[in-house]
Amino acid sequence: MAKKSIKIRAKTKGGITTVKALMTHPMETGFRKDKKTGKKIPAHFIQEVVCKWKDDVVLSANWGGAVSKNPYLSFKFKGGEKGDPIELSWVDNKGMSASKSVKIR
Repeated sequence: MAKKSIKIRAKTKGGITTVKALMTHPMETGFRKDKKTGKKIPAHFIQEVVCKWKDDVVLSANWGGAVSKNPYLSFKFKGGEKGDPIELSWVDNKGMSASKSVKIR
């Protein structure tokens, strides 16, 4: 995947942290056909997404082929202070992975 495969922002307000992330990934189901060749395009999708605040997992999700190309994810959790680290990572069905860390604003 490309170096900038994850864009992530995290903001805290009133003890609640909002995380927003955009992941660059083709997210192929394995059911679409190539228009030129007529052959099926192999499945290639994100299987697991994990987000950590410091060393605590605040989100763990298992995805499948039904998630759209370049998925957007937004969620909130209790806790987090300005300057704390947030790390988002994913692994796909072909073993590729990406991760990105930012500090909470």
